[in-house]
Amino acid sequence: MLEPAARMVRGRDGVAREVLAAGPLMARLSAPPTARAPWLTVVLNEGAARRRSGRPVAVVVDGAAGAPPLAAAFLLVRRRGPVTVVELLGQSAGPLPGGRPTARLLAGDDASAERLATGVVGLLDALHGPVSLRLAGLPLGDPTARALAARLPTAVLANVRSVRLVDDLDAAGPVERSRDPRVVERLLPALLDAEPDRRSRGLLRAAARLHAAIGQLEVAVLADGDVLRGALLTLVDGADRWPWWGTGAGLGAEMGAPLVGLAVPARSWPPLPGVSRD
Repeated sequence: MLEPAARMVRGRDGVAREVLAAGPLMARLSAPPTARAPWLTVVLNEGAARRRSGRPVAVVVDGAAGAPPLAAAFLLVRRRGPVTVVELLGQSAGPLPGGRPTARLLAGDDASAERLATGVVGLLDALHGPVSLRLAGLPLGDPTARALAARLPTAVLANVRSVRLVDDLDAAGPVERSRDPRVVERLLPALLDAEPDRRSRGLLRAAARLHAAIGQLEVAVLADGDVLRGALLTLVDGADRWPWWGTGAGLGAEMGAPLVGLAVPARSWPPLPGVSRD
């Protein structure tokens, strides 16, 4: 008996429901905070508030009735000139923490990864005109990325080395640290003033507030009176600490884990001049 094909869910509300339904799968696979429901919900809400932010799509491999999915990919389809670009949801929404993979193609086993890859290829085939697939921030050995590369002859898998923030605030002077959402709210305006990009400020504000509310954010501030010398937001998941965003003194940088990207050049039906075809 053939296994059912992966299904596609389009639009913010439907994708938001699938993100929540995949929560147990995210937890079982130890997905990073940036590939879990709270973060992705912020990304969906921020996208809904902006024009031309793209259309979210979920590709889902269902499990048993009433059970979490076996696999899921949360994607964004957006126009870039004449080309439709398919990328991971949240991939281009920053600021993202550095030093480790930020994204997941969620699959509980190799068989589910194969079915998920087939579903993603089906999404690409359903789009009209020149289409490009660009996935970034994945871990080494991702089985769905490997399955996608096997199905798409022009796909290129590449590794890049990430850079992580290093928290040296305590060596620079007295530091105020807190996970209290009220403290985060009090300090957040000063931190947002240090972020020059308007769109980044929006996601920074929303993600910080939500993760503070669920106990997964620490704010650390190094100040002389009312003068902010340095600050750091850290995502906290149990004993795991992941420096996310910082400014000023007391911060360092070091090389982090490798990240995997998968890119498929644009193809079109029929081909456009100057655009390649698989």
